[in-house]
Amino acid sequence: MNPQLSFYIHIPYCIKRCGYCDFNTYTPRELQGLDVASVSSKYIDAALGEIGQARASLSGELVVPTIFFGGGTPSLMPARDLTRVIEEISRLFQLAEDAEITIEVNPDSVSQEFLETMIEAGATRISMGMQSAVPHVLTALDRTHSPTSVEKAVEMVNRAGYQHCSVDLIYGVPGESISDWEISVNEALDLEIDHLSAYALIVEKGTKLAQRIKTGELQLPPDDESAEKYQIVDQACERAGLSWYELSNWARPGGECRHNIAYWNGSSWWGVGPGAHSFVAQKRWWNIKHPASYQSLIEKNEAPILESEVLTEENMRDEYLMLTIRMRSGIPHERLSHQQLSKGREYLQSGHIEESSWASGRLVLTQSGRLIADRIVREMLV
Repeated sequence: MNPQLSFYIHIPYCIKRCGYCDFNTYTPRELQGLDVASVSSKYIDAALGEIGQARASLSGELVVPTIFFGGGTPSLMPARDLTRVIEEISRLFQLAEDAEITIEVNPDSVSQEFLETMIEAGATRISMGMQSAVPHVLTALDRTHSPTSVEKAVEMVNRAGYQHCSVDLIYGVPGESISDWEISVNEALDLEIDHLSAYALIVEKGTKLAQRIKTGELQLPPDDESAEKYQIVDQACERAGLSWYELSNWARPGGECRHNIAYWNGSSWWGVGPGAHSFVAQKRWWNIKHPASYQSLIEKNEAPILESEVLTEENMRDEYLMLTIRMRSGIPHERLSHQQLSKGREYLQSGHIEESSWASGRLVLTQSGRLIADRIVREMLV
């Protein structure tokens, strides 16, 4: 089998910056433009240039099993532009026959025409930022969509014939009660989806949300609610037929996101675009962040890399543990040191590791173990 290389395509544009967002994205106003079209007109040409650089720097036949358009808001771009990216990857690499091609969309910026054009281009999966079904929680997050727009957007996705549809939720938002979270989870699971992601809110320094919390305008829920909210979504997903396969992700059988699994299992991927990260053959690098600087370097046929690092064998072992412990497939005992196995036995006794999986030679976290996964990893890496 030929070696594989996944592609992440970063679309760095949003109409409005959400209050909690610390991603490398830009609004037209921040780029001194009138609208997204005016600031992104040459961006796809630059992305195609970096894909060409990837081909020139890598030898041999490479199979592309997954492509993921993230952002930002890919659904703000003309579908024809995203199609050009898929066509270029197909031209320069061998696109797998069953390739998973994911498009992130915003419920209030996606159209039926966009969805139908992308599925004709080969897209198989839509990932939608729902975040909450409760209006005051969406307001706290500065989201522009309404709860009803999510349902309409999912209906459009299914009407277009996509194989997979996922929605994202965020818990721990200022003003969000346990009841609010239950409403969001239940409404998400009432949609025709086969995948759900749920992430605890991280308040990043320098964001509008962080400032509003600092001034006392908003207050975060109690810390002990996070564990309860995780248990709520985990149990609700299991009842609905979606099983956890990664700490923050649940899916129906066959609905798992293969692209994200490639990150977690240490596969190679190339991140295209400003601020995008890549990992190939134990080397990790990340691009410069500003779109204009990125495009300028590509136009000169220079690599847009800001910094890079080569991982040592010890780095690789540590990252394997940190990433694989997040997966339901777990860690084979033979990949653990004697000290790590000893620590695993302690957590087995405390109920944080599944007994049946341990007996069959794998370390798999229980629900209570998933709640303290970071602590378990820290102790195993000492």
